[in-house]
Amino acid sequence: MTVRMSLIDEAGPQHATSVLSIDLGAVKSNYKLLAKRAKKAVCAAVVKANGYGLGAEQVAQALTEAGCTTFFVATLDEAIALRAVQPGAIIYYLNGLMPGETDACAEYNIRPVLNDPGQLDRWAGFRFEKGVPPAALQIDTGLSRLGLTPKETEQLIAAPERLANIDIDLVISHLACGDTPDHPLNKQQRDAFAKTTGLLPVAKRSLAASSGIFLGAAWHFDMVRAGAALYGVTPNREKPNPMAQVVHLQAKILQVRDVDTPQTVGYGATRRITGPTKVATVAAGYADGLPRSLGNEGTAYIGKIAAPVIGRVSMDLMTLDISDVPDAKPGDMVDLIGPLNDPDMDAEAAGTIGYEILTRLGRRYRRRYIETAA
Repeated sequence: MTVRMSLIDEAGPQHATSVLSIDLGAVKSNYKLLAKRAKKAVCAAVVKANGYGLGAEQVAQALTEAGCTTFFVATLDEAIALRAVQPGAIIYYLNGLMPGETDACAEYNIRPVLNDPGQLDRWAGFRFEKGVPPAALQIDTGLSRLGLTPKETEQLIAAPERLANIDIDLVISHLACGDTPDHPLNKQQRDAFAKTTGLLPVAKRSLAASSGIFLGAAWHFDMVRAGAALYGVTPNREKPNPMAQVVHLQAKILQVRDVDTPQTVGYGATRRITGPTKVATVAAGYADGLPRSLGNEGTAYIGKIAAPVIGRVSMDLMTLDISDVPDAKPGDMVDLIGPLNDPDMDAEAAGTIGYEILTRLGRRYRRRYIETAA
């Protein structure tokens, strides 16, 4: 099989010593896989946090080309920025309608997600005065985060006239344990969501985000909200990852030196050398979004050869044991995220999740937007 790669765009510092390649072809492939899993449900895309750190403008355009028409972001500012490049899309923002935001929603045709009774009342009064887009309503079914509480939802069901001046086109909730398929809360939340939405005015329903899509059709309802899986993060930590890898992060070796006992490496002398070791200093650190906790835990690769992180990750640099790659030299590139160490593997080493690895990626990388196709 021949793989073709096209360079779509480049951005970022001209003389960057680290390169972040983002495969928009993989994003499209992942969207199509998730949309197929969702079957009859609409597959929306979540592009909050600047497209999970990968560039909301570029990612949203790729998703539009793949057939996506509905997007979710976190904040109104994110929604306005997305509207500038996606004039025909349906755009919701999840964090809720704050005071003073109603005019902007009307001006930019943006749909707020209403999360508490005060937001419902604020939107109802505004809608009565002037035509505005529909809104979504969020109910809490077990996450105890955003959305109407069960008691507030009961009160709303008992007083449906509160929705008389509001066009609610979507009711959503959010799974707490979607990435753990056997957790009993998944079924509890699904059942609570189905029961509650059956008592509310008719609207589309959405419960499942990325991981929830893989729980099965009973969790899909009318719309699913694909997020991290679009960008290659595993939707189920207990099974092989079915998503195509989107991100490839490479950094240059700045210096190579031979270090031997009793020397130490890095701040705090957390790594003591016990024998002849070849150490490479690489141009990336926690200012570039790489967790400090990767120190003495993470693994980079030079080709197919592992190069463990030794010593602490510092602001601009990290150090690798390249003893198994004796011919490595300054200027060579190492894979900090690549085919053999995807974001989930880095996350496990750092004690976090793939979501955080992606959204932390910094601005000092040269960003290359590519598209691969078989």
